[in-house]
Amino acid sequence: MPLISICIPAYKHLDYLERLLNSISTQTFKDFEVVITDDSPDDRVEILLKKFSSAFKIFYYKNKISLGTPENWNEAIRKANGDWIKLIHNDDWFATEDALQTFYQAIQQNPSTDFFFSAFQNVEVDSGNKQIVRMSFADKILLKTNPYHLLKKVYIGNPSCTIVRKDLNIWYDKRYKFIVDFDYYIRVIQQTKMPVYIDKILLNIGFHSEQVTTYTKYNPAVQIPENITFLNEQKKDILKNIIVFDYYWRLIRNLKIDSEEKLLSYLRNVKPKPQIIFIINFQKRIPNQLLKTGLLSKFFMLVAYCFFQSTFK
Repeated sequence: MPLISICIPAYKHLDYLERLLNSISTQTFKDFEVVITDDSPDDRVEILLKKFSSAFKIFYYKNKISLGTPENWNEAIRKANGDWIKLIHNDDWFATEDALQTFYQAIQQNPSTDFFFSAFQNVEVDSGNKQIVRMSFADKILLKTNPYHLLKKVYIGNPSCTIVRKDLNIWYDKRYKFIVDFDYYIRVIQQTKMPVYIDKILLNIGFHSEQVTTYTKYNPAVQIPENITFLNEQKKDILKNIIVFDYYWRLIRNLKIDSEEKLLSYLRNVKPKPQIIFIINFQKRIPNQLLKTGLLSKFFMLVAYCFFQSTFK
Protein backbone atom coordinates (compact mmCIF):
# COMPACT_ATOMS: atom_id res chain seq x y z
CA MET A 1 0.00 0.00 0.00
CA PRO A 2 1.42 3.43 -0.89
CA LEU A 3 1.99 6.01 1.82
CA ILE A 4 0.55 8.87 -0.24
CA SER A 5 -2.29 8.93 -2.75
CA ILE A 6 -2.07 11.83 -5.18
CA CYS A 7 -5.75 12.35 -6.04
CA ILE A 8 -6.51 14.26 -9.24
CA PRO A 9 -10.14 15.10 -10.07
CA ALA A 10 -9.78 15.61 -13.83
CA TYR A 11 -11.94 17.61 -16.19
CA LYS A 12 -10.71 18.45 -19.71
CA HIS A 13 -7.68 20.80 -19.89
CA LEU A 14 -5.20 18.18 -21.06
CA ASP A 15 -2.39 20.72 -21.24
CA TYR A 16 -2.77 21.54 -17.54
CA LEU A 17 -3.07 17.87 -16.60
CA GLU A 18 0.05 16.96 -18.56
CA ARG A 19 1.98 19.72 -16.80
CA LEU A 20 0.87 18.32 -13.43
CA LEU A 21 1.78 14.75 -14.39
CA ASN A 22 5.21 15.89 -15.54
CA SER A 23 5.77 17.53 -12.15
CA ILE A 24 4.77 14.27 -10.46
CA SER A 25 7.16 12.23 -12.58
CA THR A 26 10.17 14.22 -11.31
CA GLN A 27 9.38 13.84 -7.59
CA THR A 28 12.27 12.41 -5.56
CA PHE A 29 9.82 10.75 -3.13
CA LYS A 30 8.42 7.62 -4.77
CA ASP A 31 6.09 5.94 -2.26
CA PHE A 32 2.89 7.17 -3.89
CA GLU A 33 0.10 6.28 -6.28
CA VAL A 34 -1.85 8.55 -8.61
CA VAL A 35 -5.64 8.26 -8.57
CA ILE A 36 -7.54 10.04 -11.32
CA THR A 37 -11.32 10.34 -11.45
CA ASP A 38 -12.38 11.78 -14.78
CA ASP A 39 -15.41 14.01 -15.34
CA SER A 40 -14.50 14.75 -18.97
CA PRO A 41 -17.04 13.98 -21.71
CA ASP A 42 -14.51 12.08 -23.86
CA ASP A 43 -11.57 9.66 -23.48
CA ARG A 44 -8.72 12.10 -24.06
CA VAL A 45 -7.59 12.02 -20.43
CA GLU A 46 -7.30 8.22 -20.54
CA ILE A 47 -5.30 8.45 -23.77
CA LEU A 48 -2.93 11.02 -22.22
CA LEU A 49 -2.27 8.76 -19.24
CA LYS A 50 -0.69 6.11 -21.48
CA LYS A 51 2.24 8.48 -21.86
CA PHE A 52 2.91 8.18 -18.10
CA SER A 53 2.06 4.49 -17.59
CA SER A 54 5.69 3.55 -16.97
CA ALA A 55 6.55 6.63 -14.89
CA PHE A 56 4.43 5.86 -11.81
CA LYS A 57 1.44 3.82 -10.68
CA ILE A 58 -1.81 5.26 -12.03
CA PHE A 59 -5.37 4.21 -11.19
CA TYR A 60 -7.83 5.72 -13.65
CA TYR A 61 -11.60 5.87 -13.15
CA LYS A 62 -14.03 7.29 -15.67
CA ASN A 63 -17.14 8.68 -13.96
CA LYS A 64 -20.27 7.22 -15.56
CA ILE A 65 -22.01 10.55 -15.02
CA SER A 66 -20.33 13.88 -14.41
CA LEU A 67 -20.01 14.42 -10.66
CA GLY A 68 -18.92 18.06 -10.76
CA THR A 69 -17.00 19.89 -8.07
CA PRO A 70 -16.50 19.03 -5.31
CA GLU A 71 -18.03 15.54 -5.52
CA ASN A 72 -15.39 14.50 -8.06
CA TRP A 73 -12.80 15.43 -5.43
CA ASN A 74 -14.52 13.13 -2.93
CA GLU A 75 -14.68 10.35 -5.51
CA ALA A 76 -10.91 10.50 -6.04
CA ILE A 77 -10.39 10.33 -2.27
CA ARG A 78 -12.75 7.36 -1.96
CA LYS A 79 -10.71 5.47 -4.58
CA ALA A 80 -7.40 6.13 -2.82
CA ASN A 81 -5.37 3.38 -1.14
CA GLY A 82 -2.76 5.49 0.65
CA ASP A 83 -2.60 6.56 4.27
CA TRP A 84 -2.39 10.20 3.20
CA ILE A 85 -4.43 12.15 0.66
CA LYS A 86 -2.63 14.66 -1.54
CA LEU A 87 -5.51 16.16 -3.51
CA ILE A 88 -4.32 18.25 -6.48
CA HIS A 89 -6.51 20.07 -8.98
CA ASN A 90 -5.46 19.37 -12.55
CA ASP A 91 -4.60 23.03 -13.22
CA ASP A 92 -2.07 23.09 -10.33
CA TRP A 93 1.35 21.45 -10.18
CA PHE A 94 4.30 20.78 -7.89
CA ALA A 95 6.73 23.70 -7.64
CA THR A 96 9.80 21.63 -6.75
CA GLU A 97 11.08 18.09 -7.27
CA ASP A 98 11.26 17.54 -3.50
CA ALA A 99 7.73 18.76 -2.74
CA LEU A 100 6.39 15.30 -1.81
CA GLN A 101 9.57 14.58 0.12
CA THR A 102 9.04 17.77 2.12
CA PHE A 103 5.45 16.79 2.94
CA TYR A 104 6.69 13.34 3.98
CA GLN A 105 9.37 14.82 6.26
CA ALA A 106 6.75 17.02 7.94
CA ILE A 107 4.58 13.94 8.55
CA GLN A 108 7.53 12.10 10.09
CA GLN A 109 8.36 15.04 12.34
CA ASN A 110 4.77 15.52 13.51
CA PRO A 111 3.31 12.00 13.89
CA SER A 112 0.22 13.12 15.82
CA THR A 113 -0.84 15.72 13.24
CA ASP A 114 -3.55 14.91 10.68
CA PHE A 115 -3.42 17.97 8.43
CA PHE A 116 -0.53 19.83 6.79
CA PHE A 117 -0.37 22.69 4.32
CA SER A 118 2.41 24.62 2.61
CA ALA A 119 3.23 28.00 1.18
CA PHE A 120 2.35 28.31 -2.50
CA GLN A 121 2.64 30.47 -5.59
CA ASN A 122 -0.32 31.77 -7.59
CA VAL A 123 0.32 31.78 -11.33
CA GLU A 124 -2.01 33.59 -13.76
CA VAL A 125 -2.24 31.45 -16.87
CA ASP A 126 -2.83 34.30 -19.34
CA SER A 127 -0.33 36.87 -18.08
CA GLY A 128 2.19 34.65 -16.34
CA ASN A 129 2.09 36.93 -13.28
CA LYS A 130 3.12 35.22 -10.07
CA GLN A 131 2.35 35.88 -6.43
CA ILE A 132 3.97 34.06 -3.53
CA VAL A 133 1.63 33.37 -0.60
CA ARG A 134 3.07 32.39 2.75
CA MET A 135 2.04 32.81 6.37
CA SER A 136 3.62 35.34 8.68
CA PHE A 137 4.17 34.70 12.38
CA ALA A 138 1.10 36.82 13.15
CA ASP A 139 -0.96 34.80 10.66
CA LYS A 140 -0.05 31.59 12.47
CA ILE A 141 -1.10 33.05 15.82
CA LEU A 142 -4.43 34.29 14.45
CA LEU A 143 -5.30 30.98 12.80
CA LYS A 144 -4.33 29.08 15.93
CA THR A 145 -6.52 31.39 18.00
CA ASN A 146 -9.60 30.92 15.84
CA PRO A 147 -10.13 28.91 12.61
CA TYR A 148 -12.76 31.45 11.53
CA HIS A 149 -9.85 33.69 10.52
CA LEU A 150 -10.04 31.62 7.32
CA LEU A 151 -13.06 33.78 6.43
CA LYS A 152 -10.82 36.82 6.46
CA LYS A 153 -7.76 35.69 4.55
CA VAL A 154 -6.60 32.81 2.32
CA TYR A 155 -4.15 31.27 4.78
CA ILE A 156 -4.29 27.70 3.53
CA GLY A 157 -4.93 28.11 -0.19
CA ASN A 158 -6.85 25.55 -2.21
CA PRO A 159 -6.74 21.79 -1.43
CA SER A 160 -3.69 21.33 -3.67
CA CYS A 161 -1.63 22.95 -0.91
CA THR A 162 -2.67 20.37 1.69
CA ILE A 163 -2.05 16.79 2.69
CA VAL A 164 -4.54 15.07 5.00
CA ARG A 165 -4.69 11.74 6.79
CA LYS A 166 -7.23 9.60 4.92
CA ASP A 167 -8.87 7.99 7.94
CA LEU A 168 -10.23 11.35 9.08
CA ASN A 169 -13.23 10.57 6.84
CA ILE A 170 -14.10 14.24 6.49
CA TRP A 171 -15.50 15.08 3.05
CA TYR A 172 -15.90 18.17 0.93
CA ASP A 173 -19.52 19.35 1.09
CA LYS A 174 -21.08 18.85 -2.35
CA ARG A 175 -23.61 21.63 -1.71
CA TYR A 176 -20.84 24.21 -2.05
CA LYS A 177 -18.85 25.59 -4.98
CA PHE A 178 -17.13 28.74 -3.72
CA ILE A 179 -16.85 28.28 0.05
CA VAL A 180 -16.10 24.56 -0.16
CA ASP A 181 -12.42 24.96 0.77
CA PHE A 182 -12.69 26.96 3.98
CA ASP A 183 -15.81 25.07 5.09
CA TYR A 184 -13.78 21.85 4.87
CA TYR A 185 -10.72 23.35 6.60
CA ILE A 186 -12.79 24.73 9.47
CA ARG A 187 -14.45 21.35 10.04
CA VAL A 188 -11.09 19.56 9.96
CA ILE A 189 -9.53 22.00 12.42
CA GLN A 190 -12.55 21.79 14.74
CA GLN A 191 -12.35 17.98 14.80
CA THR A 192 -8.57 17.62 15.05
CA LYS A 193 -5.62 19.59 16.35
CA MET A 194 -4.27 22.60 14.48
CA PRO A 195 -2.61 21.86 11.12
CA VAL A 196 1.14 22.15 10.65
CA TYR A 197 2.31 24.83 8.23
CA ILE A 198 5.30 24.12 5.96
CA ASP A 199 7.04 27.38 5.09
CA LYS A 200 8.23 26.29 1.66
CA ILE A 201 6.63 26.96 -1.72
CA LEU A 202 5.64 23.44 -2.74
CA LEU A 203 2.76 24.12 -5.17
CA ASN A 204 2.05 26.34 -8.13
CA ILE A 205 -1.63 27.29 -8.25
CA GLY A 206 -2.92 28.03 -11.74
CA PHE A 207 -5.50 30.80 -12.20
CA HIS A 208 -7.67 31.06 -15.31
CA SER A 209 -11.12 32.29 -16.33
CA GLU A 210 -12.78 28.85 -16.49
CA GLN A 211 -12.27 27.99 -12.83
CA VAL A 212 -15.37 27.56 -10.70
CA THR A 213 -14.13 30.09 -8.14
CA THR A 214 -13.64 32.70 -10.89
CA TYR A 215 -17.20 32.75 -12.16
CA THR A 216 -18.85 32.24 -8.77
CA LYS A 217 -16.88 34.83 -6.77
CA TYR A 218 -19.34 37.72 -7.23
CA ASN A 219 -22.38 35.67 -8.15
CA PRO A 220 -25.10 36.18 -5.50
CA ALA A 221 -27.07 33.19 -6.81
CA VAL A 222 -24.14 31.04 -5.64
CA GLN A 223 -22.73 33.07 -2.77
CA ILE A 224 -25.94 33.83 -0.87
CA PRO A 225 -27.33 30.27 -0.56
CA GLU A 226 -23.90 28.84 0.25
CA ASN A 227 -22.97 31.41 2.88
CA ILE A 228 -26.38 31.42 4.55
CA THR A 229 -26.37 27.60 4.68
CA PHE A 230 -22.85 27.66 6.13
CA LEU A 231 -23.86 30.23 8.75
CA ASN A 232 -26.96 28.28 9.78
CA GLU A 233 -24.84 25.22 10.50
CA GLN A 234 -22.45 27.00 12.83
CA LYS A 235 -23.01 27.64 16.53
CA LYS A 236 -26.05 29.76 17.37
CA ASP A 237 -24.10 32.84 18.46
CA ILE A 238 -21.35 32.62 15.83
CA LEU A 239 -22.06 36.14 14.49
CA LYS A 240 -20.96 37.51 17.85
CA ASN A 241 -17.48 36.62 16.65
CA ILE A 242 -16.36 39.88 15.03
CA ILE A 243 -14.40 38.04 12.31
CA VAL A 244 -17.57 36.26 11.20
CA PHE A 245 -19.68 39.41 11.57
CA ASP A 246 -17.23 41.36 9.38
CA TYR A 247 -17.24 38.60 6.76
CA TYR A 248 -21.03 38.74 6.40
CA TRP A 249 -20.99 42.54 6.52
CA ARG A 250 -18.64 42.58 3.52
CA LEU A 251 -20.56 39.82 1.74
CA ILE A 252 -23.87 41.70 1.92
CA ARG A 253 -22.22 44.99 0.93
CA ASN A 254 -20.25 43.57 -2.00
CA LEU A 255 -23.20 41.65 -3.43
CA LYS A 256 -25.49 44.69 -3.00
CA ILE A 257 -28.09 42.87 -0.92
CA ASP A 258 -30.08 45.95 0.13
CA SER A 259 -33.36 44.39 1.26
CA GLU A 260 -34.74 41.28 2.89
CA GLU A 261 -36.75 40.63 -0.28
CA LYS A 262 -33.60 40.62 -2.40
CA LEU A 263 -31.91 38.23 0.01
CA LEU A 264 -34.87 35.85 -0.05
CA SER A 265 -34.97 35.91 -3.86
CA TYR A 266 -31.69 33.95 -3.85
CA LEU A 267 -32.84 31.46 -1.23
CA ARG A 268 -35.16 28.51 -1.66
CA ASN A 269 -35.29 26.11 1.24
CA VAL A 270 -32.80 28.04 3.35
CA LYS A 271 -34.07 30.40 6.04
CA PRO A 272 -31.75 33.27 7.00
CA LYS A 273 -31.02 34.10 10.61
CA PRO A 274 -32.59 37.35 11.92
CA GLN A 275 -29.04 38.56 12.56
CA ILE A 276 -28.46 38.70 8.80
CA ILE A 277 -31.60 40.81 8.36
CA PHE A 278 -30.20 43.12 11.04
CA ILE A 279 -27.02 43.67 8.97
CA ILE A 280 -29.04 44.36 5.81
CA ASN A 281 -31.27 46.90 7.57
CA PHE A 282 -28.30 48.62 9.18
CA GLN A 283 -26.50 49.00 5.86
CA LYS A 284 -29.66 50.48 4.29
CA ARG A 285 -29.25 53.52 6.56
CA ILE A 286 -25.78 54.30 5.18
CA PRO A 287 -25.29 56.17 1.87
CA ASN A 288 -23.95 53.74 -0.72
CA GLN A 289 -20.86 55.85 -1.47
CA LEU A 290 -19.84 55.80 2.18
CA LEU A 291 -20.56 52.11 2.48
CA LYS A 292 -18.18 51.39 -0.40
CA THR A 293 -15.31 53.40 1.14
CA GLY A 294 -12.96 50.97 2.89
CA LEU A 295 -12.12 52.74 6.16
CA LEU A 296 -15.59 54.23 6.52
CA SER A 297 -17.22 50.87 5.87
CA LYS A 298 -15.00 49.34 8.55
CA PHE A 299 -16.04 52.10 10.97
CA PHE A 300 -19.73 51.52 10.24
CA MET A 301 -19.21 47.78 10.63
CA LEU A 302 -17.79 48.34 14.13
CA VAL A 303 -20.72 50.58 15.04
CA ALA A 304 -23.16 47.98 13.71
CA TYR A 305 -21.34 45.27 15.65
CA CYS A 306 -21.76 47.19 18.91
CA PHE A 307 -25.50 47.60 18.28
CA PHE A 308 -25.67 43.96 17.26
CA GLN A 309 -24.15 42.83 20.56
CA SER A 310 -26.76 44.70 22.56
CA THR A 311 -29.65 43.64 20.29
CA PHE A 312 -28.85 39.90 20.26
CA LYS A 313 -27.80 39.19 23.85
